[in-house]
Amino acid sequence: MLEDAARDKILVIKHGALGDIIQGLDAFASLRARNPQAYITLLTSPGFVSLAKMMPWFDDVVVDPRARLINFVASFRIRRHLRRNWSVIIDMQCSGRTRLYFSHFRLPTTRWIGIAPGCSDPLPEFKDVNNRLRMMKAAEMAGGIYQEADMEWLLIDKDGTDNHPQVDPINGYAVLVPGCSLAKPQKRWPAKYFAAVGNDLLARGVTVYVVGTAEDRHAIDCVLANAPNIIDLCGKTNLPELGRLLCDASYVIGNDTGPVFLAAKTGAPTLMMMGPDTDPAMSAPTGIAASWLRANPISGITVTAALASLYNLCASAKS
Repeated sequence: MLEDAARDKILVIKHGALGDIIQGLDAFASLRARNPQAYITLLTSPGFVSLAKMMPWFDDVVVDPRARLINFVASFRIRRHLRRNWSVIIDMQCSGRTRLYFSHFRLPTTRWIGIAPGCSDPLPEFKDVNNRLRMMKAAEMAGGIYQEADMEWLLIDKDGTDNHPQVDPINGYAVLVPGCSLAKPQKRWPAKYFAAVGNDLLARGVTVYVVGTAEDRHAIDCVLANAPNIIDLCGKTNLPELGRLLCDASYVIGNDTGPVFLAAKTGAPTLMMMGPDTDPAMSAPTGIAASWLRANPISGITVTAALASLYNLCASAKS
């Protein structure tokens, strides 16, 4: 715990992406558990502000547009935030940008936990360490005590509505996540393979959904072209709805992308498909029923292998 919890003001820097945010939830919870009276602020990217404001561990959320440093207006605003009277700044992003923030924007007397050269509390060298554990270590160095994040804040349906069709209570349902960053197509398992998995699940009486954003529309259309009985939820779920959908699924399979990390965190049986760009030592999903398959190229992962792993995960979760 910090010296005077009643007056502590803690800034956590975590810009994203969604998968990284999800991997940081336990660290956020651990930090709050040992500093219940502290005023804890999160500095994050615009796309994650609404999600962060739902979290029970932060008193405030500050937007960082991550503008170029030569954008003097934006840089001045971030400098002003970083120069507030923080007891400690915890850099959970550990990026080139946050190293520049340390060098140019923070007060020289402010305690800083991170990897920036010269910071007061340097994180140890992390090699082949899961991102979740790296952020947990940062929270620990700020006095955090081990805590697994309760997901109730995201998963409870506050208005009692259910926009999804009824599913077979015995066979349950599956969620396919065939999209991911358009900038890295090599991280996408072939859409026709997702369709084959979906068709096998459908043949077993399992209801199958496919989810994604507008960026994933082409991949999802390819899935539906080969498996037309899959229910299309592309663009039809906000994050809380997606969280509730994933958490009750009997099967989740997808690429290295945020919703797959979220599914694993909720405890759903979750299988991530990885290509050469994903290092499982650092980026494997964590959860009570999470696993992964990897090949170079990613298309080397066969449908047979994926189905075997998926059904084993589900069986293990039930036992």
